[in-house]
Amino acid sequence: MSELYDEIGVGYSTARRTDPRWMAAIVTALGDARTVLDVGAGTGSYEPEDRAVYAVEPAAEMIRQRAPDAPPVVRAVAESLPIRTGAVDAALAVLTVHHWSHWRQGIAELRRVSRRQVVLAYDTQLHADYWFVREYVPEIAALELSRPSATEIAAELGAHTVTPLLLPWDFTDGVFPAYWRRPAAYLAPEARHTCSALAQAPPEAVSRGLARLSADISSGRWRERHRDLLALDEWDAGFRLITAG
Repeated sequence: MSELYDEIGVGYSTARRTDPRWMAAIVTALGDARTVLDVGAGTGSYEPEDRAVYAVEPAAEMIRQRAPDAPPVVRAVAESLPIRTGAVDAALAVLTVHHWSHWRQGIAELRRVSRRQVVLAYDTQLHADYWFVREYVPEIAALELSRPSATEIAAELGAHTVTPLLLPWDFTDGVFPAYWRRPAAYLAPEARHTCSALAQAPPEAVSRGLARLSADISSGRWRERHRDLLALDEWDAGFRLITAG
């Protein structure tokens, strides 16, 4: 998956900005862990500042965008972590397990190197039924349903806590469903280029879907169809914070 993010990761640190509400939930889940290994760390969006953090990331483009004062990072994959058994208090994996080539092997590695595991994943069925997928780019559904879902990941980890993380309407991290109440945001090039669901879908399908979405926004059809969403401040897109160990 490093090849994908070496391609779509350009501009990632700008489009995928840390949302403090999710950051607070992750810090709480880490508990009293003083040392944390961030696996699939990307640009370091959700690395806590109040403890020692070490990062693992396979994509050179993502590593390039890490801040100069970011925690140390090594280029490696989750399935083979270059760290001794039990070396850290907690292993953190934020929206990355669905990209691992052998995700169960990666989960086993998280458990090997840490006493506590905190994983942010999502319900793939809910993503596959998201309005953008259902109405505009249905080709994305097959991709989402091929990925490990939060329930599978929680079971593999032997999780003791699974907490829903709702999406506020003004969410600052451009995850795929982030614009559930702001459809025009999908029309911006950075939304297409920094989201794996869009980047991995057939380009012609995405182009057709975005053209239909643009027309529906202009005509008011999208607003009429999704009037119920416009009354909400936050929405459950299926994101789950999984804690084990």
